[in-house]
Amino acid sequence: MTNVIWIVVAVLATFTVGYMGYSRYLSRFVDLDDDRETPAHKYEDGQEYVPAKKPVLLGHHFSSIAGGAPIVGPITAGAIWGWVPALLWVAIGNPLMGAVHDFISLSGSVRHEGRSIGYIVGQYVGERGKDLLLWFAFLTIILVVAVFALVVGIVFNAFPQVTTASFVYVLLALGFGVYLYQLNGPFVPGTVLFVAGVFAGVWVGIQFPFALFELAGDASHPAGTFVLFSGTGSWVPGAAALGGNTAAWVPVIMVYGAIASALPVWVLLQPRDYLSSFLLYTGVGGGVLAIIAGTLFATSAEPLVIDSSIAPFQGFWGVEAAGLYPLFPLLFITIACGTISGFHSLVSSGTTAKQLNKESDARLIGYGGMLGEGMLAALALSTLAVAGFAGDAAAGGIGGALPNFATGGGMILTSFGVPQTIGSVFMALVLVSFLLTSTDTAVRLGRYMMEEIVGMDDGMTVSGLSGGIGSFARGRYTNPLIQIGLGYLLVISGQWATLWALFGGANQLLAALALLTATVWIANWDDSKQLVSTGVPMAVMVTITVLGLLWLAVFQNLYLNLIQGGAGTIGAQISSVVQIILALVLIGLALSLVRLGYGNLKSVRGGSQPTAEPGDD
Repeated sequence: MTNVIWIVVAVLATFTVGYMGYSRYLSRFVDLDDDRETPAHKYEDGQEYVPAKKPVLLGHHFSSIAGGAPIVGPITAGAIWGWVPALLWVAIGNPLMGAVHDFISLSGSVRHEGRSIGYIVGQYVGERGKDLLLWFAFLTIILVVAVFALVVGIVFNAFPQVTTASFVYVLLALGFGVYLYQLNGPFVPGTVLFVAGVFAGVWVGIQFPFALFELAGDASHPAGTFVLFSGTGSWVPGAAALGGNTAAWVPVIMVYGAIASALPVWVLLQPRDYLSSFLLYTGVGGGVLAIIAGTLFATSAEPLVIDSSIAPFQGFWGVEAAGLYPLFPLLFITIACGTISGFHSLVSSGTTAKQLNKESDARLIGYGGMLGEGMLAALALSTLAVAGFAGDAAAGGIGGALPNFATGGGMILTSFGVPQTIGSVFMALVLVSFLLTSTDTAVRLGRYMMEEIVGMDDGMTVSGLSGGIGSFARGRYTNPLIQIGLGYLLVISGQWATLWALFGGANQLLAALALLTATVWIANWDDSKQLVSTGVPMAVMVTITVLGLLWLAVFQNLYLNLIQGGAGTIGAQISSVVQIILALVLIGLALSLVRLGYGNLKSVRGGSQPTAEPGDD
């Protein structure tokens, strides 16, 4: 039997080399300089541009980028193709591709006044290139909002204890924001007090679980669960596919995301992400240390070895139950955020760049933050290895990920004497904490995308409540309604498996476009700088994701679901058609932008146009 500690050791080794060596080189490569004024200071407005202490901003950034994908993806991939391919992609791809992507996206945005990657690419390839990338990003954001809200709903349904704990820590975050920014309370004592409150919220959740509806059939909530409405909620849209309680939580989470996205960052986003980061650090760091301690000192309730149900390698086509799932390219877009994620470029160039206190902070926050997400992916893979696959590999996604992450995580934490029942609830709360922070950050980023698409005319209002269609589309209060409305329509179709795959493909293709943006920026900045660090990962990701999206559109949706009749209901058929259209539109947008970017690179490096200064507007 193979000890699960080897998964952790492999990742720690490559990540340490990457941070100590490669990230230091990249910092010199982009010329980080603390004497430059960052956009957070230059445009400080108390709303979006707010300088943040490094630990606070790291907490926000890590909480925002680390959603459910680095948990769901590695577990699903490990179950289908085996734990070795999943481990190799995380351990090698993260420091060479994902961390580079995040760091360069953050650094580039800081040099361009905290603007998005869409704005940056538009500076060099023109307005058409800007619009192509922004529309691509906006469509991807809608998929992010849909997927993350759905996963939160499923977790709330499975663990009503987590629902209560989540409400507690959101309320504490609001209090911490007032304490820190309005009352000017001392930072360290406030941190100790409010972080203690977050962990106390775990105990409150276990004592007072909360649900919206009863569960159908023989299933039931834990004893003592407070149920707000009578019945099973069978009338709720999407209840037939998701269950009434889960389907009812989805719009609640989306409305929360819309409201939170409209608030000034100091009110909820900064303090909540900072407080929840301690929960997340404890979950990831505690889990990794528990694996080490449990293995070395045999303190866990059960030996921490890889379960016999999880093979090192299941073959190119994976397990038979999953159907035709080729390792290339689907393994890479299935693991998604644990190795590289385009969503991170939106966070880096959307909210984080507007809060960076000094340029040197970008190394820890950008490169180091992504390594932290890779550790989460390694921990997720370890929970799968310890618990064995508790769901159907063919179903993929949360159907298998949630039982494994919570159950396996609870088993791992017994190394520190934590009862498995408490450990499982805690790990489920860790998952939700990642998801909640990412959901409302995604909605905020979607608003930023639309602001740059529409522009700002004299007749437009910031709120979006007056001033015409353009104002409504970009408004602080109205734009979130567009996002959650479209996302909700995708969720209630019940097509979880294909929706997740489409999200993964779009997200990875967005990463390729962010790397393209970085490559174009560097080429225009200085014609002596090498383009390998960003150009090679960009080419790899374009190839992988275009092939993956074509597979999903043509084989999974067109052939299996529509021609072969796999989509048995009208809703499922409509969802398949929408996903085919989305996939093809995303591919078309991406390839058009790649062509524009290549033209710019060819002309710049061919000497036909002058290079630009970094951040040249």
